[in-house]
Amino acid sequence: MAVTQPAPVVPPVTYDGILRRQAQRESAARTYARSLPIVPVRARGMTIEGADGRRYLDCLSGAGTLALGHNHPVVLEAIRKVIDSGAPLHVLDLATPVKDAFTTELFATLPRELADDARIQFCGPAGTDAVEAAFKLVRAASGRSGLLAFTGAYHGMTAGALGASGGAPDVRVTRLPFPHTYRCPFGVGGERGADIAARWTEYLLDDPKGGVPAPAAMILEPVQGEGGVNPAPDGWLRRMREITRDRSIALIADEVQTGVGRTGAFWAVEHSGVVPDVMVMSKAIGGSLPLAVIVYRSGLDLWQPGAHAGTFRGNQLAMAAGTATLAYVRENGLAERAGTLGARMLARLQALGADHPSIGDVRGRGLMIGIELVDPEAEPLTVTAESGSAPPPDPALAAAVQQECLRRGLIVELGGRHGAVVRLLPPLTLTDEQAAAVVDRLADALSAAERSPNRRAAAGPTR
Repeated sequence: MAVTQPAPVVPPVTYDGILRRQAQRESAARTYARSLPIVPVRARGMTIEGADGRRYLDCLSGAGTLALGHNHPVVLEAIRKVIDSGAPLHVLDLATPVKDAFTTELFATLPRELADDARIQFCGPAGTDAVEAAFKLVRAASGRSGLLAFTGAYHGMTAGALGASGGAPDVRVTRLPFPHTYRCPFGVGGERGADIAARWTEYLLDDPKGGVPAPAAMILEPVQGEGGVNPAPDGWLRRMREITRDRSIALIADEVQTGVGRTGAFWAVEHSGVVPDVMVMSKAIGGSLPLAVIVYRSGLDLWQPGAHAGTFRGNQLAMAAGTATLAYVRENGLAERAGTLGARMLARLQALGADHPSIGDVRGRGLMIGIELVDPEAEPLTVTAESGSAPPPDPALAAAVQQECLRRGLIVELGGRHGAVVRLLPPLTLTDEQAAAVVDRLADALSAAERSPNRRAAAGPTR
């Protein structure tokens, strides 16, 4: 796709120097910078402008943080009001009008059954710290130490959160099967696969020889993001609520990436009607600035003062930006809009499969979409009643598609078990025209990557 680009913002030598110095100075653990060699200098809505003058449609959105896109006017105005007011920017966990407004707006968005009996804990400014707080909370309340988590999960990078994630090297939790239609662990898929997963969970918890430590909680994502954009079936999620309630096990919903309208409901658990005991929130609730909280039933509020603390719990600018974001999403029906537009994009992407056998599966909910790329010429890995044969994932093709997208001015992320899922997380302010442009550029990038004779050798590290 030919795109006329403006003149560079900074001279090419300086632009290249910035990237070179980043590679020299920053740690080997850096992630997005490896596959996205751009230097953002301006951004508005869905558009990022790099230092070289190129413009990109951003379908990463700060890994789902930017519900309203970059620098939305209501967010900027909220930040300016706090700065201009002379209010303190750092207050630990003291009460402030800014915090009170944020908590009031957040509670107004919650499932009513939870909001009417809720407590909130402000955590360190990252979702992983909120996950750690949730674990401390349920253990203190129950007197138990065990945790239930799921294959494919991602809950953060601190020790406890990482231990509950799918790639944990030192497993200290009981791992349960997460339903997956395309790559069902039981080889059947669909409702039958979800039913077997639920039955296995019940059996394991009730087996006196199951080897499961008495669980304080079960933690799950209503849609697994890093795991490959796998939506939890609504019926299965209701079963998990029944299983945990019947056994006095707290249910923790990790809504860090799925919250604030992303999936077509304000909170993703609302699709199933499930009300969890604890909700973990971060990313979009801060309106692009760092903020993380847990909201939970008051009956769990049994920990001691200081049981979970942090210097940066009182981020006033993030609370102001978050209040503005939550209100804007709620007042303008952006969750419903995400559901409608996401379904339209999903249908268009699924239709591409007729011309691209390398598209194994297209799935998602709302504006949280994943395209799993496969090698159609290889021997199938799985056979399910729902999908038929499922060829092996093709991470090299996915990496090549990501780079071809970048050349066409489209930023996308990769995920899934083998990094073979192209992920789309556009802002909820996405227009119809932008949605069409995203699908067109992605389709063009996929065609180019499929034609490339040396894509397997050229594909580099993605994260």
